[in-house]
Amino acid sequence: MKFYSLNNKAADVSFKDAVLRGIAPDRGLYFPREIKPLPASFFENIEELSDHEIAFEAIEQFASDSIPEIKLKEIITSVLDFPFPVVELEKNVATLELFHGPTLAFKDVGARFMAQSLGYFSEGENSEVTVLVATSGDTGGAVANGFLGVKGVNVVILYPSGKVSDIQERQLTTLGQNITALEVNGNFDDCQNMVKTAFLDSELKFEIQLTSANSINVARWLPQMFYFLFSYKKLKSKKRPIVFSVPSGNFGNICAGMVAQKLGMSVAHFIAATNVNDTVPRFMRTQEYTPVTSKATISNAMDVGDPSNFIRIRNLYKNNFTELRNNLSSYSFTDEQTKRAILEIYNSSSYIADPHGAVGYLGLKEYQKDNPDTFGVFLETAHPVKFLDVVEETLKLNLPIPSQIQNVLEKKKVSVNIDTYDELKSYLLGK
Repeated sequence: MKFYSLNNKAADVSFKDAVLRGIAPDRGLYFPREIKPLPASFFENIEELSDHEIAFEAIEQFASDSIPEIKLKEIITSVLDFPFPVVELEKNVATLELFHGPTLAFKDVGARFMAQSLGYFSEGENSEVTVLVATSGDTGGAVANGFLGVKGVNVVILYPSGKVSDIQERQLTTLGQNITALEVNGNFDDCQNMVKTAFLDSELKFEIQLTSANSINVARWLPQMFYFLFSYKKLKSKKRPIVFSVPSGNFGNICAGMVAQKLGMSVAHFIAATNVNDTVPRFMRTQEYTPVTSKATISNAMDVGDPSNFIRIRNLYKNNFTELRNNLSSYSFTDEQTKRAILEIYNSSSYIADPHGAVGYLGLKEYQKDNPDTFGVFLETAHPVKFLDVVEETLKLNLPIPSQIQNVLEKKKVSVNIDTYDELKSYLLGK
């Protein structure tokens, strides 16, 4: 499998090179040259397959040119060592829980897969790789945990000061070893722009081997299709059209779900639910893509004003807006609506949702107003304890703290404050 730049001004590369580079020389995102549907028998018999078997069949065509079968299966076994429950809450509504990994967030899957892949690629190499990543919340903790102690890999995480939760901040600033946190005076888009600029900096590229662990990296992005397939396996017997509502910030997660659909998974529709950072909902109304400065919300992992992966989604549909609209709806919601949804879910089913899952729930309910015959799944992308203040204030109750969170709360935060790209560059060059 070859990967090409969506800017179409760079040479095709292997999976390994796409992972190591992160972004193409022409600043385009890498994308598979083709997506081959899996055999119909795979989906006919999916209930008989283990999650590890499903994941291998899904990712094999993309990674097999760079990772041998035995190693790829080892990586999958190591990455997928926690469950992905589907919890039914009410008639035709369920949630897919993606917070049972080590950092209690959906990004554990992609971060661990990428870390394992980079670890394999660096075996026997003398040079080191620097992983540069921007986070609006959960990415930082997942990447830090996934890459902690991986030989030959240094990780530098940029996060917006004061715009991530206390627990999220501690998950990325307390580990030490090969993990460094840079606290940026700005918002997530500022962090993301610094990362993208670094990849175009010829001096940096000459001095260090640089890659990214944001969902712009194919090894972070593609494995997210696994849990859509896992949930389809559990819901196939419903005999109703399945729709997925995905809380969306950088749009990598929902894009991975669409790749699973291209592989042959039967999905009736996708819903991209956002907070007030509504660049994509506006695009779906106007066909005009006009990114704006992101705004801070209680669902901070979605505080993205210019979602990087939306270009991948448009490419999946060959920039045909009619085809895209037939498969994607997008709605935005305020913090007040989000809090009311957290309370509504709890009062109706005793289920505690985090702010991101609540936005996904709102998007699903909005879509089902006109499509009541569907079976809807909203993604619960993070454990509610990661947004303790919001959830406890809204529900008027105290949440127990899981042990992996308690451990980081007892550690000291260590970060480096920066304001500009020049400061980032100086840090990376050791100046």
